[in-house]
Amino acid sequence: MSLDILKEKGVPLDKQRFTWRELAGPPYSKLDDDAFTRVRVVLMNGIESEALRYSHVMARACNGGLRELLARVRRAEQHQQTLVNWMNPPDQSPLETTIGYEQVAIEVTAHLAQHEPDPYLAQVYRFGLLEDFDHMYRYAALLDRVEGKDANNLLQSYTDIRPGRPTTVEHRDPGDDVRSHYDRKIAHPISKLNAMTRVAGEYQTHDYYMTVGPFFADPVARALYAEIASIEEQHVTQYESLADPAESWLEKWLLHEATEVWNYWGCLQTESNARAKAVWDRFLAYELGHLQLAMEAFQRIEKRDPAEVLPATLPAPIKYESHRQFVKDTLNQEVDLRASGTQIVDKVQDPQRSIDYRAHLNSQGSPSEDIAQGYCWRPGTELVGRAAAAGSSWEGRIQ
Repeated sequence: MSLDILKEKGVPLDKQRFTWRELAGPPYSKLDDDAFTRVRVVLMNGIESEALRYSHVMARACNGGLRELLARVRRAEQHQQTLVNWMNPPDQSPLETTIGYEQVAIEVTAHLAQHEPDPYLAQVYRFGLLEDFDHMYRYAALLDRVEGKDANNLLQSYTDIRPGRPTTVEHRDPGDDVRSHYDRKIAHPISKLNAMTRVAGEYQTHDYYMTVGPFFADPVARALYAEIASIEEQHVTQYESLADPAESWLEKWLLHEATEVWNYWGCLQTESNARAKAVWDRFLAYELGHLQLAMEAFQRIEKRDPAEVLPATLPAPIKYESHRQFVKDTLNQEVDLRASGTQIVDKVQDPQRSIDYRAHLNSQGSPSEDIAQGYCWRPGTELVGRAAAAGSSWEGRIQ
C-alpha cells in the first residue's frame, strides 16, 4: 500500500480533540504483548517529542502569525505524545523501560542502516548501532544484578544480549562526533526521513536517562546512567549533523511532519495490539492534517512547491522485525571502527584527542565495565544459573 502525502488531507486540526480519559488510557502489557509494540510506543513518543521541541525552537525565530499556527499544531502533538507515552504500563520499572529504549535503538537503526541508499549515512548508522548494542548488554547486566530480572523476557529473543563496541571506548572528543550532512538538493527522501527518525530516538533516550538516572539508589546504576547518557548526547550530535543546514525553517518543519506521517504509517502496518493499532491509525490521519498546514505555510511564505521537498509517495516504512543476523555481521566486521572528525576509521587511526578525552573520563573507573564484570547473559538470571549449578553439585554428592 502506498500513501500520497501531497494529496491526502487527513483530519482537520479543529477536529483533533481529546479528553483526559483518552490521554490516560489503558497501557499495553509488558509481557503479554509483542515486544515490538513497546518498540513502536517508545519510538513514536520520541518522534512526537522531537516535533514539539523543533516547533518551540522554530517559534522563537518566526513571526507572530506563524507562531499561532505552530502553537495550535503543537498543542495537538502535545496531546498525541501524552497518549502515546501513557501507553507504557505502570508495572514496567524505569530500568525495564530502558531495555525497551535500547531495543528501539538497535532494531530501528539496523533497519535504517540496511535501507539507507547513501553509503556514508549507512555507515554512520552501523557505527551508532554497535554502540547502542553494547548499551543493551550493560543495562541487561544491571537489570539482572539490581532487580533479578532477565532482559530477554522483554526482548522476546528478537534482540541478542552480548557486548558490542565497548562503552568505555565510545567516549570521544566532541570534534569527532560531528558528521558530514546530506545535500538537500540531491539526497533521497528516505535519507532525510531516516536522519529525522534517528535523531528523535536518540534525543528522547538522552533525556530519559538524564531524568531517571539520579533516582536510582544503587551507586553503580547511577554512574552507569550518567555514563551512557553522555554517549547518547554524542549520538544526538552525530545524527543531527546529518541534516543539511541549508534547509529553511519551513523546509525542516515539512520534513518533521512527513517523518511523523511516515512513522505512524509504518507502525500501522504490523501492529498486533488492537488499541495501539487504533492509535496509530488515528494519529496518521492527524499528522496528515498537520502536514497539509505545513505545506500551505511553505507555499504561502516561501513561494515554493512542497513537491520540491517531499516525495509524492512515501518510501517503504520501517519493518518491525528482528535484525539479529545483520547486527552479528556488523559486529564481526566493524566493532573496531572509531571516529576521526567526520569519518569512520580503523581503531589504529583513533585521534589522540579522543584517546586523551576518554582516558581522563575513565581514570577513576568505568561504570559500564564495573557492571559487566564477569557477566554473561543466560536464560533466567545469574541467580537462577547459580541455583541450578548448586543443585547439580548437591545432587552429585547425594548420589
